[in-house]
Amino acid sequence: MSAELIGILGIILVLLLIAMKFWIGAAMGIVGFLGLVVLRGLNQALTQVGSIPFQNINSYTMTVIPMFTLMGMVISETDIGKDLFVAAHKWLGHLRGGLASASIVASGLLGAICGSHTTGTVIMSKIALPEMTRYKYDLRLSTGSIAAGAPLSIIIPPSLPMVLYGIMTEQSIGKLFISGIIPGIIMMIVYIIVITVLCRLNPEMGPADKRASFRERIASLKGIWAMLALFLLVLGGIYGGFFTPTESGAIGAFGAIIIGFIKRELNIKKLLKCIKDTAVLTAMILFIIAGTYVFISFITYSKLPFLLSSFIASLNVPTVVILIAIAIMYIILGCFLPEYPMIILTIPIIFPAVTALGVDPIWFGLFTVLMMSMGALSPPVGLVVYILGACSGVPVATVFRGTIPFLLADVFIIILVLLFPQIVTFLPGLMG
Repeated sequence: MSAELIGILGIILVLLLIAMKFWIGAAMGIVGFLGLVVLRGLNQALTQVGSIPFQNINSYTMTVIPMFTLMGMVISETDIGKDLFVAAHKWLGHLRGGLASASIVASGLLGAICGSHTTGTVIMSKIALPEMTRYKYDLRLSTGSIAAGAPLSIIIPPSLPMVLYGIMTEQSIGKLFISGIIPGIIMMIVYIIVITVLCRLNPEMGPADKRASFRERIASLKGIWAMLALFLLVLGGIYGGFFTPTESGAIGAFGAIIIGFIKRELNIKKLLKCIKDTAVLTAMILFIIAGTYVFISFITYSKLPFLLSSFIASLNVPTVVILIAIAIMYIILGCFLPEYPMIILTIPIIFPAVTALGVDPIWFGLFTVLMMSMGALSPPVGLVVYILGACSGVPVATVFRGTIPFLLADVFIIILVLLFPQIVTFLPGLMG
């Protein structure tokens, strides 16, 4: 049996284990170890398993994960999300579907200081959904807009998936962060257009609220000072070259804690809870990464990435056709796999192939995170949809129906990014 075939069987086995609800990190680590035993022998496999995870996790760069996680946990304990929604409501609430559009804007602004769509989903389900219910919004529109807005947190920097991609591919996390700004803004605009069109076709889906006075609109902006301060602190510092992305995580977490205490929305008890939750989530992420590196070692020895690179390079088709095929693959995988394992499983195999074609690795990072955000909404395992359903009590099937127009909008955005890669690469290019 060839090494390449063993690699393919290993991937199939991992997918089966994940489908059976096996721990992702354990599934990848066990299959990776067994694959190494077959390809390199027991002694070499034991050596690899004993050294590779430690060598890769024992890295200063890895500290960015707990820091950005802590920042998100602290933000979830404050009223920053509520303040953002109130401000967006004052400016957009008088439009048809204005509250749904406000939830998109608030999610985008929240994404500028929070790298996890889980946090965004929980916050908006508690703040925006009750308001839209009070104004008799169609449940599909209200839940669909919240679900669609949540993944903006992993597009607009900072973004934990971009951190993972940067670590796995050894790319600049700072450039990856900056690459998400323009696409994130475009996504917000396109989503608002979708909401506006839906409410024009059926005004009862999203009734308009009364128009706020100019004074009320200006007054509402005082509530977003915390978000602006954190955004400028984290992204401004990276873009200006004042500190590294790793340092920005620590500074952002410290800034969020200080702001929480200044606003009197954070106390020692809540802070200790945030630290505990951060430790648990970080341990889970690092366990997945440890298993991933064992699996990557196995896949590398199987020569499957090199076979795929050679096959793709031999195809006499434009690069954009290959990228479209990869996008379709991600859409299909997103229907069956949660987004994190989907990306972790595919990057070690696909990344060498696409970079061999001359595809910009920063652009491809944003492209994969875009596909990840789409997977978070795709049935039947869209993580954001299930979190929203659990938080709100709304049937998951209703939420999935509400996300359909936004999934179509995602397809449009992906096509836009494929046709005009400068949307992604312009700002990182300015960083040198």
